[in-house]
Amino acid sequence: MVRFVEENTKHMEKETGNISNTDVTTVKKKALQDLNINNGVNSWVDSMRACSPTHLKSLMKRSSWLTEHPSALDMFGEILHVSEGKQIVMFLDYDGTLSPIVDDPDRAFMSKKMRSTLRKLAICFPTAIVSGRCREKVYNFVKLTELYYAGSHGMDIKGPAQGSKYKEDKSLLCQPATEFLPMIDEVYQKLVEKTKVTPGANVENNKFCASVHFRRVDEKNWSDLANQVRSVIKEYPQLRITQGRKVLEIRPIIKWDKGKALEFLLESLGYANCTDVFPIYIGDDRTDEDAFKVLRDKRQGLGILVSKFQKETNASYSLQEPHEVMGFLQRLVEWKQLISGA
Repeated sequence: MVRFVEENTKHMEKETGNISNTDVTTVKKKALQDLNINNGVNSWVDSMRACSPTHLKSLMKRSSWLTEHPSALDMFGEILHVSEGKQIVMFLDYDGTLSPIVDDPDRAFMSKKMRSTLRKLAICFPTAIVSGRCREKVYNFVKLTELYYAGSHGMDIKGPAQGSKYKEDKSLLCQPATEFLPMIDEVYQKLVEKTKVTPGANVENNKFCASVHFRRVDEKNWSDLANQVRSVIKEYPQLRITQGRKVLEIRPIIKWDKGKALEFLLESLGYANCTDVFPIYIGDDRTDEDAFKVLRDKRQGLGILVSKFQKETNASYSLQEPHEVMGFLQRLVEWKQLISGA
């Protein structure tokens, strides 16, 4: 495996590593602290509510928020200006970014126009989809071989060899959490059994993580669902819980997330420590903040949050919905085709 993964594997070993050399109690405490479970299920449910756009409390007027995070469509000329002379590399979340958010996660289909736009985008720029979903599921939704796919929050990366500096591989492959696969399968089965008494709960096996969707669960049952999930996860100190839009994510305690996936992909494309690359990451979820933060900390490229609601974010710009994302991508394609004479 490449140097980047080796370096992060060292972090993994410290976090989960040889569990025999790690204080299980310490690891478990770290896992539970992610959602303040030690403060009780009530705080967990409050966090679930906070992740729901319908419960977001505005800290500022939207007009003020848009001043700090203006529309990427309105500021398209400015984005082109700051990216001038640099190689644009595109990173895209899937649910809520390329496809609309739907009640049934198995029916999160994107439009034919979006697929056509993505195909053209991948011809113009290196393009990756970075999702919490299982990589195979995302590929089955998109069905474009020209793209890089990073599933399970970046813990499962694969893509075309063309354009990668690792010519010996048929396709780029990074799976830093393989050892956790049996554990995730086991937890998935237990979660399915435990949550089946909660109407609307849906547990999805995303290979390197398990997702408990509560979009169709009545809010009065959220506390029960939280207790059910907690009763399963408390027996697995090597796993942690994070939250997205109406979903609880159970994944390994390793130093790997969408931000790490972005860094790995940039390195694999030969852009590590380069000043002439301009990454653009578009996403709508709390988990995308890890990638936004990487770009902001590096002062490189930019993040675009997809949201109709104002919220705290490390992104620089905003778009309201997948239709606007498609419009932004189409303009990028048209600009690239114009300057290249295609």
